[in-house]
Amino acid sequence: MTEAPAQPLLDVRGIEVYFPIRAGVLVDRVVGQVKAVDRVDLAVMRGTTFGLVGESGCGKSTLGRGILRLVDPTAGSVWFDGVDVATLAGEELRHARRRMQMIFQDPMASLNPRQNVESILTEPLVAHGAEGGRRGHSARVRELLGVVGLPTNAVSRYPHEFSGGQRQRIGIARAIVLNPELIIADEPVSALDVSIQAQVINLLEELQDALGLTYVVIAHDLAVVRHISDTIGVMYLGGIVEQAPADDLYREPLHPYTKALMSAVPIPDPVVEDTRERILIPGDLPSPANPPAGCRFHTRCPFRQETRCNDERPLLRVIRGEHQVACHWVEEIEDGRITPNASVHDPRAAVLDEPAAV
Repeated sequence: MTEAPAQPLLDVRGIEVYFPIRAGVLVDRVVGQVKAVDRVDLAVMRGTTFGLVGESGCGKSTLGRGILRLVDPTAGSVWFDGVDVATLAGEELRHARRRMQMIFQDPMASLNPRQNVESILTEPLVAHGAEGGRRGHSARVRELLGVVGLPTNAVSRYPHEFSGGQRQRIGIARAIVLNPELIIADEPVSALDVSIQAQVINLLEELQDALGLTYVVIAHDLAVVRHISDTIGVMYLGGIVEQAPADDLYREPLHPYTKALMSAVPIPDPVVEDTRERILIPGDLPSPANPPAGCRFHTRCPFRQETRCNDERPLLRVIRGEHQVACHWVEEIEDGRITPNASVHDPRAAVLDEPAAV
């Protein structure tokens, strides 16, 4: 008997998060919308890690908050373990949130400075009516401190008494105190020193193995994402432009934007680093309040085609295996309609406005 294919724990379909732009003094009226997240699809299998990368302002953090309903999606669905979280309210939403938690970027800003560690970690247990009473909750807090590598005498101390890495460990302990299944980690190491980043990433991996956690890790550090992720999605101006298994994406990025991002990642080999091509992206990131028509990247893309890219928005399409790309140029190459160099010029020439050096 053939087994049914495994279903994703998290399945996001066409999610949009728009914020109204208001104007007027006497009459408050909506004059536009900031399209922070615009029709995003993604699926995360149970026990895996989905990495989400992109430049600042592309909508990564807003997408994470929309998944958890910290901000309400404007449209689309967020299926978590077979239930559309976007339609839940009241007690049903509260129960779902117990199974979905978040690790925030800045641990100092996300921890209450007036609460000691025991109060911070006990609060979710009390709020969700966890069993065990005061004594059981206290034991759970001390157990978690050991799990995240903090001494048990830390329970009476306050956030300002810890280093940045220790505060992030407290944030991680708070995220797992209710035994969730899904954790959204929003730039979990970007505010930490490089030496501490490795420790926190290793801790997240150890917790995933021990507790069977599923992660969505939001980051701009491509090296961190590659180390921890099974699948990576690349965001640009509110949408995912490329998605693939981590090794496939780093071995052969296909979208022009992904190629440019990868060319900026340092390689610890001076010979390779001195000889490899740098791809510079011309222009500035367009405003999400007035995104370009058609392909969002076409205003900065050296491979744009006037006939399609300006008017028709590309959708994520499977190119090979599990590698998906939203790009008309890549589609036409894969379909054999054009060759990689037949209708475009060298991307360096698009930046320099002169022929590339031979």
